[in-house]
Amino acid sequence: MNALSATGARASYRTIFISDTHLGTRGCRSDFLADFLRRTSCQQLYLVGDIIDGWRLRKSWYWDENHDEVLRLILRHARGGAEVTYIPGNHDEMFRAWLPIGLEIGGIRLRKDAVHTTADGKRLLVMHGDEFDSVVRYAKFLALLGDSAYTTALTANRWFNAARRRLGYPYWSLSAWLKRQVKGAVKAIGRYEVALANEAKRRGFDGVVCGHIHHAEMREVNGVLYLNDGDWVESCTALVEHHDGRLELIDWAALNRLSFFAPRQSAAQSAAQTAAQAAKSAVDAERLPEPV
Repeated sequence: MNALSATGARASYRTIFISDTHLGTRGCRSDFLADFLRRTSCQQLYLVGDIIDGWRLRKSWYWDENHDEVLRLILRHARGGAEVTYIPGNHDEMFRAWLPIGLEIGGIRLRKDAVHTTADGKRLLVMHGDEFDSVVRYAKFLALLGDSAYTTALTANRWFNAARRRLGYPYWSLSAWLKRQVKGAVKAIGRYEVALANEAKRRGFDGVVCGHIHHAEMREVNGVLYLNDGDWVESCTALVEHHDGRLELIDWAALNRLSFFAPRQSAAQSAAQTAAQAAKSAVDAERLPEPV
């Protein structure tokens, strides 16, 4: 376990990979993501697709202060010297139209995919991965239908965990459990992992970093590393590279004992509460009697 949760210090990594944040949806845990970005630093930051959910925003607009805070913190990483690479996914495919011109905004580079070399020399192919999902590639209307069903499952998940919380039980992802129980979904995940690993092997890489399926995983498949950094809707996970090249999946919610059913709080509200508490402490200190 990283010492960050115990000390509150800012954790330094060589590289951070995050994907599937789905900013613009109510399911996005932008508060947890902002907390992660605020308390970490890195030399390279990869945004591995589905960062902004264009599919959902086209249907209905949702954007809060925590979403703004996430974008501000990503830009802060870029201004602080981190190399930030944005690889659009299927939900933010509107940015793919800009790929041919090699657009760079605020120090953030848009790329179709990327090559990352770890400190210990492993060459990793970095891509979102939706092009290896046959549903998204060949039957987009089914993917959109699946997106609606997934949104419904997340809503049911909130009500389910509200009941668990009243009964004194901790958070448990009903939607993730349902996905694991459906044999077709389990087989699809397996096929996806093999397809990505084979693509990396075919192109001469030691491994592949991807997202897309909201299933964090780090294992060897057909002789290459398969690394899925997960999501910030169900699990709140990131893939990090330590300065010696060691790769690790970080479960931010579990590491910091964050409650998925806790009321959301913006960064501004949090700062205001901190300032108010500090002022109260100062007043209380003035009221203490002088030592005899």
